[in-house]
Amino acid sequence: MKHYDVIILGAGASGLMCAAQLRQKCNLSVAIIEGNSRPALKLKASGGGKCNLTNVNVDETHFLGNAALVSNALKVFPKEALLSYFHEGGLRPVIRKERYYFCPKSSDEVISILLGKAQGCEMLLGHTLQSVQKPNGFIVTTNKGKFSASIVVVATGGASYKELGASDIGLRIASEFGLKTSSFLPALVGLTLQPPQFWMKELSGISFPARITVGDKILDEDLLFAHKGISGPVVLSASLYWHRGEIEIDFLPDFDLKSLYVEKKLLSSALLLPKRFVAAFLDSIGLEDKPCNKLDETQRLMLQRLQNYTMAPSGTFGMSKAEVCRGGVSADEIDKATMESISVPNLYFIGETVDVTGELGGYNFQWAFSSAVVCSSSIVKKNLKE
Repeated sequence: MKHYDVIILGAGASGLMCAAQLRQKCNLSVAIIEGNSRPALKLKASGGGKCNLTNVNVDETHFLGNAALVSNALKVFPKEALLSYFHEGGLRPVIRKERYYFCPKSSDEVISILLGKAQGCEMLLGHTLQSVQKPNGFIVTTNKGKFSASIVVVATGGASYKELGASDIGLRIASEFGLKTSSFLPALVGLTLQPPQFWMKELSGISFPARITVGDKILDEDLLFAHKGISGPVVLSASLYWHRGEIEIDFLPDFDLKSLYVEKKLLSSALLLPKRFVAAFLDSIGLEDKPCNKLDETQRLMLQRLQNYTMAPSGTFGMSKAEVCRGGVSADEIDKATMESISVPNLYFIGETVDVTGELGGYNFQWAFSSAVVCSSSIVKKNLKE
């Protein structure tokens, strides 16, 4: 049975970053066990193949999860450090919509840098992970054999993108060691409709900026009407915080409706929204398309629903359409300064396996990389002490 100082389970964003950091900072023997025949398949597919690395505005308020855990990781490896790290590797990210950092060419640029910096790690590809046990050190069993390690890092990700080999194996490992977990649920995913909102199904393909309020979260971005329901960046982020109950949509954020009431134009012409949407919306609330200055007080109140439209989604588009998962290993089980299990020494959890999920816009890759750096720094310090 071959022994390694560190075995990293998963060759995704967090696993590769952890490996790269370890190879750059110490001489430990490191193996990465990956179920796919190639590393970083989810990273490669992300962002339309151009990988949204991070965001202009990054702090713990953009994440669902333990704020102290997220805050510490972002302090250790903030957005600036992430950009500098990849800049040194030759990557020059471009900013889209004044907030999103993307690869200028393709996700392969990020993958190439990580693999280059992780050179020297043994990459065990096509190994289906079966179990992790700890008689003394760790024994990792795959469909191709057994391996021993002093330290195990679980970076197996979430359960979305099943076609790329995703699973809940990380949660099963944690549970076998008696750690608390939350089941993976789809996040950053479209929301389906109940009958009162079926009028939206006729608007498939229409998109425009909107504001959604979910609980105490207020989110601004584009909304997209789809055959199944509503989607687009603002809906995907909203889905992270929605469990059940109502959301509120402002279809005309920051617009003064009162300014319309002197207009002689029809509502469909005066409202700065796609005409198909306006026609369907007015029909859904029972309001005639008439000159704005002819609206009576009751009709003006009806029109205000344009900016405070409440609805209760019936569900989500499901795991097969989800960008990421919420849920994972409980933050209560993890040392916030190291990402190490509190009750199982030398067992670490990073990335999407942990119960931390970011909004749409590069936050989940930022978390993957930041949590990996926290973890690798802890392992390096342990090694230096020994």
